[in-house]
Amino acid sequence: MVFTTAGGGANQLDTGYNIDNSLRFNDGDSPSLQFTPSSDSNEQTWTVSFWVKRGVIGTSSSQMIFMTDTNLSEYIFARFCGTEVTGKEDMFQVFMVEPNAREGDVRTARLFRDVSAWYHIVVRCDLTQSTAANRLRIYVNGVEETSFDTASYLNQNDDNINWNSNVKHAIGHQVQSATTERFLDGYLAEFYNIDGQSLGPDSFGETNDNGVWIPKKYTGSYGTNGFFLEFKQTGTGTDASGMGADTSGNDHHWTPANLAATDVTTDTPTNNFATLNSVAPVGSYAEGNLRYTTSTTDGEWSTSTISISTNAKWYCEVKAISKTAGAGIYYQVGVTKGNASDFTYRALYRSDGAIYVGGSNTATFSSYTDNDIISIAYDSSNRNVTFYKNGNSEGTVTAPSLPSTSDDYFFGASSLSSGNTFITEWNFGNPSFSISSGNADANGYGNFEYAVPSGYYALCTKNLAEYG
Repeated sequence: MVFTTAGGGANQLDTGYNIDNSLRFNDGDSPSLQFTPSSDSNEQTWTVSFWVKRGVIGTSSSQMIFMTDTNLSEYIFARFCGTEVTGKEDMFQVFMVEPNAREGDVRTARLFRDVSAWYHIVVRCDLTQSTAANRLRIYVNGVEETSFDTASYLNQNDDNINWNSNVKHAIGHQVQSATTERFLDGYLAEFYNIDGQSLGPDSFGETNDNGVWIPKKYTGSYGTNGFFLEFKQTGTGTDASGMGADTSGNDHHWTPANLAATDVTTDTPTNNFATLNSVAPVGSYAEGNLRYTTSTTDGEWSTSTISISTNAKWYCEVKAISKTAGAGIYYQVGVTKGNASDFTYRALYRSDGAIYVGGSNTATFSSYTDNDIISIAYDSSNRNVTFYKNGNSEGTVTAPSLPSTSDDYFFGASSLSSGNTFITEWNFGNPSFSISSGNADANGYGNFEYAVPSGYYALCTKNLAEYG
């Protein structure tokens, strides 16, 4: 899958406004942000704007973006539907409940399944509107959604859904007590709440000269309970140094739970980094699609969301986490053709040291094991792949010539045989694992354990715009 950024490609231009950080939510960690306003404000008229990049999709439980907590008679939530909502998985839904047993339920017909893209979503509420469809409006990448799987609305002037009121608010999970807490899996950037105003997407974004929807600086007011989360800090406190710091000037800081400093990333809508493609039909994913676990099926594979078949040199790191014991059980990492099930077009470094180019063993490097870090440097001009173990070069091989100009190489991992289960964590510039040093490429992008070889770059959109 070749990535997109807010519906556009690698040619996104730098307009001068950049989003520096995002916050990574890993479902398996039960992550969340929580905040309780000190007083009630406007429950009828408000705007929520955020950028989201999905991790694992098609999950059994829905994934909450935001929600209020009071009781089961009055609340609001916005989520990506899981398979628990039969036939609706990966739709975006906003659901409101008002105390007089009235419900509003708006669910998009579109599916949100591109794990390589940053989506900009605006939820615009104005319950004073006489026209029902104007009481809740949803925009995706600057365009209003008009095709819905279902669309029902609260009555005019209903005002007890508790957004902006003195109850617990949550981002990233279902705050109400439940057997299933429905945590978000993915990345969030620039999360706004505008209290007292119903705003369209043009307050937060614009279309550039390439027709791509990109962010812009919001210059309006926030209202009493409004806030702006930029995720620039790494602290775990409820203050200006915390991950949930409010930079609107209102100091409505959010409390993080089960989030670590490594979850603050530079993977953003203005510089989209590669992750792994969790749409692949095999294996399982975590940590914002940077942690890959094979199961026990022969020939499983996973590849990066961004291809590396361009006129430049690209670098990434992969940490060997663990594998099942036994003869013939190996890690395998390297580069592979987009159709990764085709073994003809691969250059893989196996954990016993064997190097496979195509389907043949062509060389032997040092073996590696749990907690070793393998660096992969790919020169697309000549298809040379240099492998490093813990910062030391093991050697260079040449990947096979691809069969047509429509084919691309990707970074990736592959299982070898039935029973071969292993876990790897990938670092395309935003590691999910802790590193002891910190090295960027020559353009200042990425955060790597080892020095990036001269002339090689992190696989991200700003580098692609210059070298792709």
